[in-house]
Amino acid sequence: METPPPETSTGPKRRGPSTFAWLSLGLSVVIGLAVGIGGFTFAYAKGASYMTDDPAACANCHVMNDQYSGWLKSSHHTVAVCNDCHTPHGFVGKYTAKALNGWHHSVAFTSGNFHEPIQIGPRNRAVTEERCRTCHQPIVQAIDAHAVDTQGELSCIRCHSDVGHNP
Repeated sequence: METPPPETSTGPKRRGPSTFAWLSLGLSVVIGLAVGIGGFTFAYAKGASYMTDDPAACANCHVMNDQYSGWLKSSHHTVAVCNDCHTPHGFVGKYTAKALNGWHHSVAFTSGNFHEPIQIGPRNRAVTEERCRTCHQPIVQAIDAHAVDTQGELSCIRCHSDVGHNP
């Protein structure tokens, strides 16, 4: 039987941090940075205001000032707010659209990569068209029933692009 080697005066051998410890530390730093930057951005950009129906929240960004001013002068300002026309009906659809738009807007405004004056994109144009048709259903049905349009269904927005945002 062999005898174990005698212990040295330095004590038992210490091991360095494990791979798991380094990964945990790295992940903690990444999560901390994301929460910190996200929290700052949310506070700086008044993120909570976008969860409301207050049209003034849409004017937090300077590129929306003309649209907000136009809405204040329009016939719609007494009957509709931004979300009534620019988000789908229903809780899930509304907040999904707000989240997607918020993400796209934050990337565009942070990078400076956006058209000025701001323009509505195809997805938001479709939402707005549907909302026009919902609120004005009787007249839209009467027009659609008698309209002859070679491009298919008529578009409310094509002819009434400044409604809600009169200059």
